[in-house]
Amino acid sequence: MQPPESAALRQTPAATHREPIRWNVLVAMVVVLVLWASAFIAIRAVGESISPGPLALGRQSVGAVVLVAIAVWRRPPMPRPRALALIAAYGVLWFAGYTLVLNIAERHLDAGTVAMLVNIAPLLVALAAGVLLKEGFPRPLMVGIGIAFVGVVIIATGGVGADSEPIGIVLGVLAAVLYASGVLVQKVALRSADALSATWIGCVVGALVLVPFLPQTVVELSEAPTPAVLAVVYLGVGPTAIAFLLWAYVLKRSSAGATASATLAVPAIVVLLSWLLLGELPTVFGMVGGALCLAGVAWSRRRPREPLESASSPATV
Repeated sequence: MQPPESAALRQTPAATHREPIRWNVLVAMVVVLVLWASAFIAIRAVGESISPGPLALGRQSVGAVVLVAIAVWRRPPMPRPRALALIAAYGVLWFAGYTLVLNIAERHLDAGTVAMLVNIAPLLVALAAGVLLKEGFPRPLMVGIGIAFVGVVIIATGGVGADSEPIGIVLGVLAAVLYASGVLVQKVALRSADALSATWIGCVVGALVLVPFLPQTVVELSEAPTPAVLAVVYLGVGPTAIAFLLWAYVLKRSSAGATASATLAVPAIVVLLSWLLLGELPTVFGMVGGALCLAGVAWSRRRPREPLESASSPATV
């Protein structure tokens, strides 16, 4: 999930490059990346015990309880009606829609490949922002989109292993679309809303949208083995509540560009954890295609070269 906007987004390039990242910020960033990566593993691990809908509802319900408790303690301001409507839409798209589709995708595809597909979301955000927010289409963005598209095609043509199904690729891309849509709505909402308010309200809305799965959730959780139930609680407390709070902490104390780029490490962590804990690895085509997807995202974030101040100035690398 993309971070809330903050003062870090308004820092100048010179200021952000000169200020080193402190060790506590670095540790917090690593924890966030591991928590988010571990979510893909937990979802895949409990797939045989808890179905996608109950898993999504259980995760968002636990996350909502934790975030509401923090909101009661911190007492952030309530958003105005327009921002509240946008936050509700963001809750539907990300906390409910993205989480549910991601759960379904991981029943058809290994965790590592799904993680690589989901991480094309930043490209979709930039593309949509160019159309809807009039942010334009810089050359690095278009080149990055082309590279990532080739990666998706490679995954689609040869990235499905013996224990996976092609529908998982479609669902992985759909999850990325929902992710990107939620980010765009969140970006507009946070212009006038507090980040904590947007997070806890969005999570509560997501849980409410998933309430139709409540009867099934009660049955499945009562019959599921204890490790599966604990995994649901972990998903709500760790990757949902704690990770978002730590992400805000990191973003406030480091440059937005460096922080956002760090999320490209998530798929690599997912592949490693999936191999160690689940005995799963993407196919060779899946690895190559996923690497191209991530390379496309990284390329799209390149910035135009600064104009040379004099003929003797060194070239920008």
